[in-house]
Amino acid sequence: MMKIGTFQELFDTAQSENKKIYEIAQQNESENTEISVESIREKVKQNLNAMKAAIKLGLESKEKSISGLCGDDCAKLLERYKSGNSLFSKPYQKVLTYAFATIEQNLRMGKIVACPTAGSCGIVPAVIIAVAESIGACEETEINALITAGVIGQIVSNKLALAGAVAGCQSECGVASAMAAAALVEMYNGSNEQILSAAALTLKNIMGLVCDPVAGLVEVPCVKRNGFLAIYAVTGAELAMAGIKSVIPIDEIVDAMKQVGEMMSPQLKESSEGGLATTKTGLKISAELAEKWKQIN
Repeated sequence: MMKIGTFQELFDTAQSENKKIYEIAQQNESENTEISVESIREKVKQNLNAMKAAIKLGLESKEKSISGLCGDDCAKLLERYKSGNSLFSKPYQKVLTYAFATIEQNLRMGKIVACPTAGSCGIVPAVIIAVAESIGACEETEINALITAGVIGQIVSNKLALAGAVAGCQSECGVASAMAAAALVEMYNGSNEQILSAAALTLKNIMGLVCDPVAGLVEVPCVKRNGFLAIYAVTGAELAMAGIKSVIPIDEIVDAMKQVGEMMSPQLKESSEGGLATTKTGLKISAELAEKWKQIN
């Protein structure tokens, strides 16, 4: 039975067996769960299809969340792109709109795939599916990419809890962005070294991101962060595929992230007691929503 607890172990195993990271990941999962690789890939396919369904529904809806704070940003982006006024190329437009479509489905209590969390659910699907459509990638390529993303998140979670309440948003949207960056490199058939470089470059440059949800809801600033960090993931992948490497190894970056998370004030870790949640506007929104819930109940 394989025991892969670090990125170095993952890389060394893949290199010694002359395999891609996703192949080692699915083999490791198969041995540890006693489930066939074929069954594992079928489960990943089901998750992929659920992601695609969430995007489709999200693109078609303008329904606001119960709070009324969010829900129609994707529609606004689509209108802008229809007008022909955009700084982004078509693939980038898709990445951004798909991220919003997915996270807004989460706000509507729709079915999404937590990857790695519900609050960061738009990042990985947006990157994988938007790019797959843009380059005409087959389903097998998408599955390979999603498995690659999964093992990145899994290894980070060996040292760092993937929860804003534990280590801030760096451990949710930050890790999701690193997962997406690695997945994207796999989609372009990058090397194992490039895959881990993409994740490393992405992780270290998002370190310290706080979790400060206004009114305690996974809406402000969470929705916009999904869009920003989906694009951010593409940057990490692009750098890695250009041969740019992280000076600090990814395992050490995760150690540093854990340290930063432990040093971070509890007021900045999903408690809504600091950051944007305690701005003048943030407190006003919180008070208004508290009154609204009181009237409803």
